[in-house]
Amino acid sequence: MILPTAAEEARFWAMLENAWATLGPGPNEVRRALAKRDVSVDAFEEAAELEEHLDQVLEALTAACAGLSGEELIALDRVAERKLHDIDRADVHEVTDGSDDGFLYARGFILAMGQEFYEAVARDPGVAIGDAEGEAFCYFFAHAHADRFGDYPGTGSGITRESCSNPAGWPR
Repeated sequence: MILPTAAEEARFWAMLENAWATLGPGPNEVRRALAKRDVSVDAFEEAAELEEHLDQVLEALTAACAGLSGEELIALDRVAERKLHDIDRADVHEVTDGSDDGFLYARGFILAMGQEFYEAVARDPGVAIGDAEGEAFCYFFAHAHADRFGDYPGTGSGITRESCSNPAGWPR
C-alpha cells in the first residue's frame, strides 16, 4: 500500500489553491465562507455559484499539469483518491445524500473546494452541502494522466474512491 507523502499532499493543495486564485477574490471569498459558515445558513446558492466556476478551476489545473511527469500525476491522483476515501463516511452521506455516484460527486465537490472546506467537512459533516457536485474533479488527475500518457494509472494505494468503500466510515 502506497500512501501519499506530506509533500505530495502539500503540492496537491497548493495546485488547487493556485487554480482557484486565477478566478480572483470573489469566488474565493465565497469558497472560504462555506468552510466557516453557520450550518443553519442556507448555502445552496453559494454552492451553485462555485459549481459554475469549477470548469475554470479545472482549466487552470490542466495548464498546471502540462509539464508534470506520469509519476507526478499519479502522486496527485493518489492524494485525491485518499482524500475522497477518507470522507467516504455515513455521517457525510447523511448531509450530502445521493446515490453511490451522487455521493462520490458530492465528495468531489468537497475536495475541489480546497483544504479549508475539506477539513471543515471532515471535522463536522454538517458543514457539507447537499446536492453540490464536483464530478469532474473525482478522477481529474487520472484523466490528465490518460490524456498525456494513454492509460489510466494505478495508484498503488490499495483503496478506492468509490462510495461506501471505506470500512471505517460505514459501521456495520
